[in-house]
Amino acid sequence: MPPPLTPWEFWRQTLNSPKRILAPMVDASELPWRLLSRKYGTELAYTPMMNAGIFIREPRYRREHLESCAEDRPLIAQFCANDTEIFLKAAKMAEQHCDAIDLNLGCPQSIAKKGHYGAFLQDEWDLISKMVKLIHRELSVPITCKVRVFEDIDKSIAYAKMLEESGCYALTVHGRTREQKGPLTGLASWKHIQAVKAAVNIPVIANGNIQYWSDVERCLESTGADAVMIAEGNLTNPALFANLQPLVWDMGKEYLDLVERYPCPMSYARGHLFKIFNHCLTLEECFHLRQALVDGTNLEDFKAVVIELEKHFTPYQQGLKPWTPPADHPTSRLPFPPWHCQPYVRPSPEEHKKKIQLIMADEAKRKREEEDNGQEKPEGVLSKNKMKKLARLARNPKKQARLARQDLVTCNQCSNLPGVKCEHKLCRTCCRKKCETEKLTCEGHAGMTARRKEIRNGEQRDLTELQHLQQFCTG
Repeated sequence: MPPPLTPWEFWRQTLNSPKRILAPMVDASELPWRLLSRKYGTELAYTPMMNAGIFIREPRYRREHLESCAEDRPLIAQFCANDTEIFLKAAKMAEQHCDAIDLNLGCPQSIAKKGHYGAFLQDEWDLISKMVKLIHRELSVPITCKVRVFEDIDKSIAYAKMLEESGCYALTVHGRTREQKGPLTGLASWKHIQAVKAAVNIPVIANGNIQYWSDVERCLESTGADAVMIAEGNLTNPALFANLQPLVWDMGKEYLDLVERYPCPMSYARGHLFKIFNHCLTLEECFHLRQALVDGTNLEDFKAVVIELEKHFTPYQQGLKPWTPPADHPTSRLPFPPWHCQPYVRPSPEEHKKKIQLIMADEAKRKREEEDNGQEKPEGVLSKNKMKKLARLARNPKKQARLARQDLVTCNQCSNLPGVKCEHKLCRTCCRKKCETEKLTCEGHAGMTARRKEIRNGEQRDLTELQHLQQFCTG
């Protein structure tokens, strides 16, 4: 049955006309973080984005993502989905635990492209409309939507009107396009948000460009939006909505106390501490604390990092030691000392492109020099991805123990692990090259051997003969 309230009644009576809203963030807007943010001014929060298909299949996934408490209201549960029936089942299972269901139409990440959801449904208006109408008709709580804009303002307006007509009760507009992400994020367009707000008759939440409290006030004034939503700005300063720049170790302690009360995966806690301590951990004198966070596996490990960080910076914070940031270091350009919560400012897309061009030019120059000098790439050099895998292995005691039971040897030609059944004691790539050049076989890597190639060639010949025979018969 449709919700009994109108969009504006829902906004005022159920959500209490919020102005300061915490965004749904994957692996980041879990219960302890929401409670910390609410303490410092957040009036409405969202669950992390949940995959509707996984949600209806996995009880543990449901428990982790829907965990809440009495202080955690009002709360909106956000889903990504591309199937009307699956979305409806997931929403039905969640409606008793939240005040509204939100459909994510704004995630621009590659996983959303692969899964065909988020911003990659942006061009399928019929499907989106069906999903919104179904939830509006079948659930007792309203449906809201979070979107990104199109480059064309008129198309963005038409998109918003379609959602309103389908039954959307509140619309969050992120003023960036689907292509603006990562190092190419750039600035959000408040003009797009302003145009959407002027065109629809439901509450509009503005999202994008919020780093300080002054940005909140400017955004509300510039866009005319009913509220402001923050994501990245909150991760580096959970007290942003309270117009504070608190000490990073105070925020770390408060957060870990909440995690102790409402346990969450340690990967979430590690991620939050990295964000809060970001500016401190970029200093060479704190590299050991950065590594301690990487290696930490439990709350006690993380609490020890917070205590040591506080011990290191307190003399500077109290004026007992003079603080001089290193020359040409990012901390020298911060408006506050690094032990205060403050935003991380991304380089502009233009700066990023220029940096990439310089890196490519340096790489090309290095290769030319190696060719001129007759040098070859040294064997055993690990790629960045391989180094990351080894770092993850170092944090996984079970995998370490499993590998320790094996005779851990490397490929005869590189530093990778060899195939367990490889006759030549090589990794997959090296075995393929050896088999192709020397016309050898390897049962352990059957897909790459000369014998396998012969089989494929024979199958191709059989197929060609069959096609000739069919042509002859039909002729």
